Amino acid sequence: MKKIVFLGAFLLSLSFVHAQSDFNIRFGLQLSPTFSWLSSDVNNINGNGVNLGLKLAMMGEYYFAENYAVTSGLGFAFNHGGTLRYDGNRAFWKLEGSYQAADAKYSVQYIEIPLGLKMRTREFGYLRYYGEPYLTIGFRSQSRGDLRDTEFNDVDIKEFVNGAALSWGLGAGVEYGLSESTAAVGGIYFQNMFTDLTKDVELGDESKTTLKAIVLRLGILF
Repeated sequence: MKKIVFLGAFLLSLSFVHAQSDFNIRFGLQLSPTFSWLSSDVNNINGNGVNLGLKLAMMGEYYFAENYAVTSGLGFAFNHGGTLRYDGNRAFWKLEGSYQAADAKYSVQYIEIPLGLKMRTREFGYLRYYGEPYLTIGFRSQSRGDLRDTEFNDVDIKEFVNGAALSWGLGAGVEYGLSESTAAVGGIYFQNMFTDLTKDVELGDESKTTLKAIVLRLGILF
């Protein structure tokens, strides 16, 4: 909660600074639902569930040309992850005992810093359309796990989840002008992790687990 309050205060201060400047910089906020899931490169580990999450973030855009901008920001991704189905007899997260054909749910929170290139059209009435490829580096701030149909719920699994994640993404959307300097933003984004979400020590092998997500971006630019 303290992190959210701090981020909100920081965003408001940046918006005020922007209002006092004449630079080609825009700031904004996003509050975006996400749908994320996990996949593995091992045949007996398969995705078996989707996490509904949320991104809360500051957005920044630097326009080096009228319709082209470098984009970045700072935000939180809540409840990223999904459920994996493990076939075979396994132990999980140093819990006592082993389990046959178990479903393990991962819920991870990241602090994210994206870097992208926004390309938008000229204005059509109140509308502009845009596309945005981007990279995101995420730093794990919290991770919890549930082992379905057992008493092990909300387990702290931070030591079994890698501390940093690198993802690529691609999005498209629309800006709707509310005033000369303010626009509402809506878009759909796909995000795909390059790096392994889990540490191999968890399974005693070299499996790679990656996260994919659909983001419904809802925001406002000043």
